[in-house]
Amino acid sequence: MSMPKECAHELLDVVPLVMRDIRSQMRSRRTTDLTVPQFRTLVFVNNNTGASLSEVAEHMGITLPSTSKLVDDLIKKGMMTRREHLRDRRRVSLAVTPRGVAVFEVSRKGTLEYLAEKLGSTSVDDCEAIVKAMKAMRQVFCT
Repeated sequence: MSMPKECAHELLDVVPLVMRDIRSQMRSRRTTDLTVPQFRTLVFVNNNTGASLSEVAEHMGITLPSTSKLVDDLIKKGMMTRREHLRDRRRVSLAVTPRGVAVFEVSRKGTLEYLAEKLGSTSVDDCEAIVKAMKAMRQVFCT
């Protein structure tokens, strides 16, 4: 098997397992007044400031009317804002408020602590290899 194919095979097998664990930890640390879809929306918009309703709907896998209701509820809770897009008045730009960021950060901090603890028994060499691999993945997938 070629090295790129072996790498692809490992990514396909391991990344979903890691993401399932991360999602589970982040959801378990969300505030009780947020549903899982609301929390996922908050995280998506936090990571994609200025996202449109269509982008959120695509990410969530739900209809535009359902997305609009989801966003409206987050706005009512003071966790998001909706503004008219600067160039297209039919489009809205979404942003997370400081209150929404605080909710997200509590979950993120707890999840980081969980991951650090889980990696606590990993050797320094293996941790260095993981960091190097993550940096390479960032370069491949984020450029």
